[in-house]
Amino acid sequence: MVSLTEDMSPLHPDRNLALELVRATEAAAIRSAPFIGRGQKELADGAAVDAMRAFLSTVNFDGTIVIGEGEKDNAPMLFNGESVGTGRGPGADIAVDPIDGTTLTAEGRNNALSVIAVSDRGAMLDASSVFYMDKLVTGPAGVGVVDIRLPVGENIRRLAKALDKPIDEMVVSVLNRPRHEQLINDIRAAGAGTRLMSDGDVAGGINAARHNARTDMCVGIGGSPEGIVTACAIKALGGHIQGRLWPRDDEEKQRGVDAGLKVDDFVYEADDLVKGSNTIFVATGVTNGELVAGVRRAGDFVYTESVVLRGASGTLRRISSEHLASKWF
Repeated sequence: MVSLTEDMSPLHPDRNLALELVRATEAAAIRSAPFIGRGQKELADGAAVDAMRAFLSTVNFDGTIVIGEGEKDNAPMLFNGESVGTGRGPGADIAVDPIDGTTLTAEGRNNALSVIAVSDRGAMLDASSVFYMDKLVTGPAGVGVVDIRLPVGENIRRLAKALDKPIDEMVVSVLNRPRHEQLINDIRAAGAGTRLMSDGDVAGGINAARHNARTDMCVGIGGSPEGIVTACAIKALGGHIQGRLWPRDDEEKQRGVDAGLKVDDFVYEADDLVKGSNTIFVATGVTNGELVAGVRRAGDFVYTESVVLRGASGTLRRISSEHLASKWF
């Protein structure tokens, strides 16, 4: 018999922790909603950060922001090392991204999320000194099959065989950036299709790992914070994730070395990014996407959709909420 409580300590005793974290991502998403499509990504991010910080301060846990968001584009941020929660309850590492996809939000496009990931204290890799990471994410079929050190074409062929799927039906998500021009060409040369993302590689990674998603793999260079957050989600989905830190220059590389990070093409496996399976990942949609619906206001009500993924139990739960608009606006 499988014990549902095994492996869940110390985060397990507070059964309301996941729901409390959802309240924080809901708040961030709702507060950023007035800025959707307004071309003001800094204001949207600032509103989300303020709301998330306020709600996290009420949660009964002793949290530390191990990896936050904001420094790389001078945006407002929940800073690395910041203490959150009431200080009572389990100690936890926190990775946050109040809006993964600030540009998506500002331009009114799909797949912007508000996300928080939590693990046991000391479990998360602190990669904050190097802002970018090269990542490879797949679903369970990719475990032991694909490897970030291989050419992308080879990985596509291996995964297609594991999925028993024709290569011309394979779809690979990648951020649409100049740095990925050759990668995109290589994916297409292998016979697969691409789904180019303008932003939001947390959603891209999770969608690639879900069994019923329309993409099979997510590859390319995105944010290091997003890599840690995604790893927490992949633990619950049973998928595959690898990452290599991608310093932009020698100065950033040295900062990584000084912080004890391995920056010379070292491959971080899932357990290097987040140790163990005791992880919680929560996300609320800011704008509509394949993973969750975005914030919607109708008359006196505001509607949100969220997901909760728990690594220990391997579950994905959806939470649809109805909020009185008068409490928020």
